[in-house]
Amino acid sequence: MTKIYSLPQLGWTPFFQQQLSLEELSYCIPARLAGQHRGHLDFYSDQGKQRVLTSSLHSSDIPSLTVGDWVLLRDGRIDRVLERVSLFSRRAAGEKVSEQYICANVDTVFITTSLNNDFSLNRIERYLAMVKDAGAQPTVVLTKADLCTDVDACVSQVQSLDPLLIVEAVNALDVGSLAFLKSGCSAGNTVAVMGSSGVGKSTLINGLLGESVQNTASIRDDDDKGRHTTVSRTLHMIPNGGVLLDTPGMRELQLSDCESGVNEAFADVHSLAGQCRFSDCSHQSEKGCAVQNALAQGSLDERRLANYLKLLREQERNGATLAEKRARDRSLSRHYRSSQSEAQRFKRGE
Repeated sequence: MTKIYSLPQLGWTPFFQQQLSLEELSYCIPARLAGQHRGHLDFYSDQGKQRVLTSSLHSSDIPSLTVGDWVLLRDGRIDRVLERVSLFSRRAAGEKVSEQYICANVDTVFITTSLNNDFSLNRIERYLAMVKDAGAQPTVVLTKADLCTDVDACVSQVQSLDPLLIVEAVNALDVGSLAFLKSGCSAGNTVAVMGSSGVGKSTLINGLLGESVQNTASIRDDDDKGRHTTVSRTLHMIPNGGVLLDTPGMRELQLSDCESGVNEAFADVHSLAGQCRFSDCSHQSEKGCAVQNALAQGSLDERRLANYLKLLREQERNGATLAEKRARDRSLSRHYRSSQSEAQRFKRGE
């Protein structure tokens, strides 16, 4: 028998409540998108699990939905999608220009990376920029601690990115090492687990849930990489706790339109940049560059500066490309509507 959860247990807060009118309260059911499948969507509400067939949706509605969204259901159909408190997206992988939604309405993100050859400060900074731009709280989870010969050194490297950053090294197969992370999965809190393919997210999720809900696979011997096992975004209820959202491993995380997130993730570099003599300083060879001065004094790491500048360029380039595509799509939609109206007037003999 499926357990029924209250709306607060599912992550419902006054932010969503205040978006409802008295009329909607009388005939609509608030529900949270828990899973997207080829032919249907699964929702959780205080009336249990509900299924909505994608054939009942307008084609334009499907791409705009993502796991974690709150909607109002009416007679088994989606009446409208509520405004989000946070949204995670990226430029879709490959050559096609499009934006891909990852998840929505997340409070905390476990940025997961493994303590083997996959360990990368650059990648962690990339995820930090996305999480901070969305307004969620990041926790860096270093998995496979049993495979690392110097865990403390790796933790120190990550901690150096931000002294206030929460960093936790775990062996997800050891339930005892997950105690701190479980304490962060409090009732009503939505936690998303994100990271590259094969870093142990599925094993971590199974440990946090206390049961095997995700398939796992061992690392490959030839390149120390994990195998990709999670293929969809799903929402799970933690026993006596909050909501856990799993996402597929991302081999490529292209940032777009998140300058504030990059600046926040690199707060030290951004602060130095504000002290440069020229407001348009490129931080390369200009006189009075506070960033270059910090490099010369050894108080700023060259790797960190290079990654900061790289991510700023990337998010600006991708943001501009996506904006151009959205403009083209709007223009094309107006053209289609105009053509359809003209065709209808022709049929009516006007």
